Amino acid sequence: MDSGYLLAGIPVSLIHEMIAMTKAPNKVVHIKPKPQAKTLTAAQKQFNSLGKKIDRQKKLLLEWKETIPAYHQKVGQEYDPLVETLNQHQLEWIRLLDKFHDQPLFKKTDKAKIKHLIIDVCEDLLVDMDTDEVKSIFNKYGDEDFDTLKQETDAAVGELMKGLAKEMFNVDLGDDVDVSSPEKFKAYLEEKLGEQSETQNQGQPAQPPKKTKKQLAAEARQQEEDALASKSVQEVYRKLVAVLHPDREPDAAERERKTELMQRVNTAYGKKDLLQLLALQLEIEQIDLAHLSQMADSRLKHFNKILKEQLAELDQEILQIEETFKFQLQMPFYARLSPGQLVWNLAQDTREVEEQIAGIKKDLAFFDNAATFKAWLKTYKIPKKSRHDDFDDLFFGGLPFGFR
Repeated sequence: MDSGYLLAGIPVSLIHEMIAMTKAPNKVVHIKPKPQAKTLTAAQKQFNSLGKKIDRQKKLLLEWKETIPAYHQKVGQEYDPLVETLNQHQLEWIRLLDKFHDQPLFKKTDKAKIKHLIIDVCEDLLVDMDTDEVKSIFNKYGDEDFDTLKQETDAAVGELMKGLAKEMFNVDLGDDVDVSSPEKFKAYLEEKLGEQSETQNQGQPAQPPKKTKKQLAAEARQQEEDALASKSVQEVYRKLVAVLHPDREPDAAERERKTELMQRVNTAYGKKDLLQLLALQLEIEQIDLAHLSQMADSRLKHFNKILKEQLAELDQEILQIEETFKFQLQMPFYARLSPGQLVWNLAQDTREVEEQIAGIKKDLAFFDNAATFKAWLKTYKIPKKSRHDDFDDLFFGGLPFGFR
């Protein structure tokens, strides 16, 4: 695992910085009613509500960023080695079955059952162990050549993905779509979407439709509000810089303290993290809670605009992380996934693989004797295949996205 970067290029240093900011003794940025008022104004209520939501999403995002490296470490150090061990035992099992199949002790009915068992294990094994030996055994007992079957399956999945892309994004993926991994498919889809957008932009008329006076006035108001909102954050930042700039501090210890605070100020300003900037003002006692309570609603309106944008960015970042894992784990798009659930699922999967290893080791030891295995075969019945199994094999077992 690369210790320098995590999911989506998130540097470790940034995560450490976020953790330090979270643990810093900041005061809560929460507006209380004015002394002469019993209730909060609508703008004040919205400020407090947005603040709570942002704080909750910050904690969730931090939990994700703390969980991801630990999760990948567990996958690499615990889960993957277990899967490799299971694969090796499954390979031993199909070798044993292959040996039994060629022995005269086993009659036609026995051989049919052995063939079914070999194909069943090979289909699972080839997902993780696409080797010549496994393919050779599969081809020996299967009705179709593995590489040919895989090409047909990939083609069917490609057609499915092309249909979904056409229906959802109105984009034609063409015949070269690569569905061998989610990353390749996602990159190809994004490339096609980009080409489509560029083509549409080129096809637009040189002169856009003339806007009405009402539309122009609304745009002007929006631009003015955006400028005022940005200016509000800049004002808070400038006030902090005015008292915290370390170059103006002669005392060495105080200069070190201000350097650390300025790093936090710059990080918050770079993220447009208004709440963090206000929290720093509270921390250094540049303002107090009474100051926030006395703030005019007209200014809070601009603050709330910044907070809405920050909350939307946090929501989107968390959603992207969740969607990435749900896609990899083949979870439905509507399912909710938390860092705790991700770790719990991995623990469950790990235990399941451990149980499978214990079971197959027991079977290998018990069925090492051909006569014992023949006696067991008498009790074994090949499961009947329903008409839904072909659908499941194609769109679930056949999808090349089953990995962690």
